[in-house]
Amino acid sequence: MSASPSAPVQTGLPDPVHLAQALIRCPSVTPADKGALGVLEQALTALGFHCERLRFSAPGTPDVENLYARWGTGPIGRNEGPNFCFAGHTDVVPVGDENAWTMPPFGAEIAGGQLYGRGAADMKSAIAAFVAAAGRFLHSRNGQLKGGISLLITGDEEGPAINGTVKVLQWLAEKGETLSACVVGEPTNPLKLGQMMKIGRRGSLTARITVHGIQGHVGYPHLADNPIPKLLDILSALKSRRLDTGNAHFEPSNLEITTIDVGNPANNVIPASAHAVLNIRYNTEQSSDGLKSWITRTCEAVCGGQGSNRALQGTRFDLVLEDGAMPFLTQPGPFVAAMADAVREGTGQDPELSTTGGTSDARFIQAYCPVVEFGLIGQTMHKVDERAAVADIQALSRVYEGMLQRFFAVV
Repeated sequence: MSASPSAPVQTGLPDPVHLAQALIRCPSVTPADKGALGVLEQALTALGFHCERLRFSAPGTPDVENLYARWGTGPIGRNEGPNFCFAGHTDVVPVGDENAWTMPPFGAEIAGGQLYGRGAADMKSAIAAFVAAAGRFLHSRNGQLKGGISLLITGDEEGPAINGTVKVLQWLAEKGETLSACVVGEPTNPLKLGQMMKIGRRGSLTARITVHGIQGHVGYPHLADNPIPKLLDILSALKSRRLDTGNAHFEPSNLEITTIDVGNPANNVIPASAHAVLNIRYNTEQSSDGLKSWITRTCEAVCGGQGSNRALQGTRFDLVLEDGAMPFLTQPGPFVAAMADAVREGTGQDPELSTTGGTSDARFIQAYCPVVEFGLIGQTMHKVDERAAVADIQALSRVYEGMLQRFFAVV
């Protein structure tokens, strides 16, 4: 049964640092949950949230546990009024060499004002800050609120991202549940809390290129066809193009070659094939279809002997193109301004509105509602001795509370 708008909120409100410690002590290396969602569900239920545990599966991928929790009137699917959503993930990357850590990676110990542990920065502390902020905000309203507050928490962000946020969003749509706005708690700040808020992300496209030749002896090259020079010609042609110069909100698109493989252990054998992988991070000046067409035409031009390159005519190649994400931008306007104002008040910093970095689950959420990202400092995420300043966790929770105040003041 969902909470009513006058449901009491517990007076012993959750402390964001203590809750972050409890979450970090759950070794939820993706896709394992190890009790993290249970810790979160217990804290949210005590605040009057209705919680739904969602387990999704897909062939060839691990099953994943997710959580959707909402405080507000009406059951899930019949929410009344606007629905402000906090989104994040409880899964973490592996710890690497545990002996290299100063503190136990799942000990959640505090030393020198820093909370140590895998997920401290990315992003269990932000989730704890969500919960504490929601608790204080609801308590300040005496449980009276026109609308709802929700948390969309996945265990699949650090993994293949197939059975996580994207499927929770689909489940919500099928239920008729709508999100009015969303804040994702990924670490966004380079060096100081409040420096940067993300209002968009670049797209990601991966190309896997295999050029086939004829294996043979290096002393008899006329009896073989070496695929390596042809692959290098393709990569050179792709890398030499300047894709764009960026725009007001995005830096220039970039293409990076991430691997070239032949798998040839002998120095006197011309290989039968050569393989390369590249990734393009692209802005809104580009499109997935346009980039795919360009890559395909380039491969055909080299391997088909186009122009003066007649000697290469007829070389066979395989090309696999994979979309990782589409670029998006949450246009600056009242919502972005209100969220930035909460950052400014809570940290004393004027946040840069950025679209830099990799991808996040905001790429899925943006199709359903306006979304921004704001979280902790990202210097130690995925590293040995990942950590977050205790003072920053507390300040982040105040920022999130300010976001709630500003959102519900105008709706």
